[in-house]
Formats: sequence, C-alpha cells, structure tokens
Amino acid sequence: MQRRDFLAGAGVAAVLPLSAAQAAPAEGTQLPSIRWRLASSFPKSLNILYDTAETLSKRVAALTGGKFEIRAFAGGELVPGLQVLDAVGNGTVECGHSAGYYYVGKNMALAFDCAVPFGLTARQQNAWMYAGGGISAMRALYAKYNVVQFPGGNTGTQMGGWFRKEIKSLADLRGLKMRIPGLGGQIMAKLGAVPQTLPGGEIYPALERGALDAAEWVGPYDDEKLGFHKIAQHYYYPGWWEGGPQLSFYVNRDSWKTLPEQYRQAFEAATFEANQLMLAQYDARNPPALLRLVGQGVKLHPYPKDVMLAARRATFAMYEQEAKIDPDFAAIYRSWKQFRDTEFQWFKVAEAAYSNFNYYVK
Repeated sequence: MQRRDFLAGAGVAAVLPLSAAQAAPAEGTQLPSIRWRLASSFPKSLNILYDTAETLSKRVAALTGGKFEIRAFAGGELVPGLQVLDAVGNGTVECGHSAGYYYVGKNMALAFDCAVPFGLTARQQNAWMYAGGGISAMRALYAKYNVVQFPGGNTGTQMGGWFRKEIKSLADLRGLKMRIPGLGGQIMAKLGAVPQTLPGGEIYPALERGALDAAEWVGPYDDEKLGFHKIAQHYYYPGWWEGGPQLSFYVNRDSWKTLPEQYRQAFEAATFEANQLMLAQYDARNPPALLRLVGQGVKLHPYPKDVMLAARRATFAMYEQEAKIDPDFAAIYRSWKQFRDTEFQWFKVAEAAYSNFNYYVK
C-alpha cells in the first residue's frame, strides 16, 4: 500500500480540548449547586467496574468546588442493571454507567459502543472513539434514546470463558450450554452451542448444578472473585467477542442541556480520566490474578484454530447481513470496518512485531 493511500484511509479527526479561557467561569459568576444520581449496571463487589463511576463523581466534585455532586448507585439499587439506558433516557436518573452491548435487543448497532466479535482492542477503540469519528457516530444513534454518550472505561481483551470439559475442536461446541450474552452468544449459537444469558451472581450456582457447561465473564481479576475455577478448570482465551470492551457513561439529553458550560467541561474531563484509569487497573491486576488461578490448578487453553476461523466467518457474514436490513447498523458498520482494517494494517507492522518478539522469542 502506498503511504499516501494508507494515511488517506485513516479518517483521523482530532479531539481538541477547550482553552482555559473557555473552560473558566466569568469572574463573579455564581454557579448553582446541582445534585445528580448515577445508576450503574455493576455491583460494588466488582470494584474496578463500579468504582469507575465513583472516579467520575469525585473528579466532577473536585473540579466544581463541590457544587456539582453526582451520587453513584450500584446495579439494582435504583434500577436493574440492564435497564440503565432506559432509566437515563426517560429521566428516572440523570446519568448512568453501563455497556452498549447490553442493549442490542433495542438496536444491534449499540454494540459498537462496547465490543463486537473480532472488533477493536482497547487502544483501537479509544482511537476510533476520540479520533476516528466513533463518538459522533454513537452520539447520533444514542440521540434516538434521549441520551448523550461518553466513553467510560475498558477492561482490555477479555478471556474466553470457563469450561467443565476441554474443547478440542469445533465439534465439541455442539449442544454445549454456555453463559454468553449479546453478539458473542449469537455467534456461538451459529457454531452449535446453546447460549444462555445470566447475571453474574447466578453463574456459579448454574455451573455447580450442571445447568451450564461453560461460562464467560470478564478476566482473571473479576473471574477469580466469582470462584468459577472451583467448578470449571479449563480456562480459554482469547475472548474473541470482547477484544476491547468499552463501557460508557450515559447522560439524559435534557439534563445535559441545563448544565452550565463549566460543569459540562468538568464532566467530560472526568470521563477521560475514568476511561483511562479502568484499563490501567485491569492491566495491573489481571496478571497476578492469573498466576494465582494457575497455581490452583487452572488449565489454560487457546481456542482451537477451527473454532476461531469458523467464528470469524460467521461473524462477518452476520455483519454483512445486518447491514443490508438495518440502516443504523449499516451507517456505523461501514465506517467502523474501514477504520478497523486500516488499524489492523498498522498494528501488525510495529506493534505486533514488537510484541511477538518479546513474548515468544527466547
């Protein structure tokens, strides 16, 4: 590929911060005291996920001299965890913290705001959001639900799930009952598995009584807490349906419009901090958690190549079919796919060469 063609295809649009003069209030301006409630989709026991909302809350308060307070509530305290988008859109709460792929039943294109099978890594997702047109594309979609969206954290590439028995080939997925929601579940169904959707607290007992043969959750740090390794010893990677799942903050559009400009800037700055901090915490805590799990007898396995190839074929066949029938999906998918392909060309040059040498060459 010619250098100018490569650069022309990137479609980069910079996200520029406001100047200090723009962000600062006029001298003598009396800013109002505002109290908001934030509904999280996540329990406090999953501390990195839940604490990301607290990070936002504390930073907004600090940047506004305590005038703008956002109180976070864990999943289920105000609304069920999977109803956060509705609660924010209808004004039950002013803001929320959730995952776009929880709402693919409303609109499959919402998954691009989180993760889709064989999609972007965390770095690439940030690049698409902040500099590749992702935020504008997703905000246009979320406007249909009376919501303004902000990137709000990323777990990094997730693991591929816990299995009671070893998966040696594609044939071993036939009839296998696996907890895997969203688009990943749809692809697993095409491969012969029987996907199940269960909240985190119900996965362990379902595995224990044999109602599930396998289950995916997040990664070593969170999975260890839920104790899956006590029942299912085979731990697979990678989570090809969640290469870089991004969470998002949702704000009711009417509430957003009423905020003073300084408060808007404080909120947006706090989302940047929260987005980066979540990924850093997972990258720091997953490695020792994985070592602890292996020390307890967990067996690590890569997914068999025939599973990966079949999953990828099924994934892009599904995308192309959905793009033919859903204008919302098509509008985002076409530009996202071009960005993804260009990113992959770049990452396999320097990034992959550096990583592969350091990880695998002795």
